[in-house]
Amino acid sequence: MNGPIEWIASVGTVAAASMIAFDMGRRATAWGFVLFCAVSALWIYIGLTEDAMPLAAMNGLLLLINGWGVWQYWFHPKNRAGD
Repeated sequence: MNGPIEWIASVGTVAAASMIAFDMGRRATAWGFVLFCAVSALWIYIGLTEDAMPLAAMNGLLLLINGWGVWQYWFHPKNRAGD
């Protein structure tokens, strides 16, 4: 596991975590969750193709959690009232 897909997933994970941790506003945080969803899907693919089921399972759960973050920041009615 040291190919370009793994590097893209790794850099994307760090970028997503940074977007959320730096708290640069709701829009940046929402995009951080979207990026987390994308890289989680990529990690699932990597885990399944590399026979690394713990990696795939963990990122399956993280995909659900980050999908919930996307819902909360972009689509939940209570958060859209101020838009």
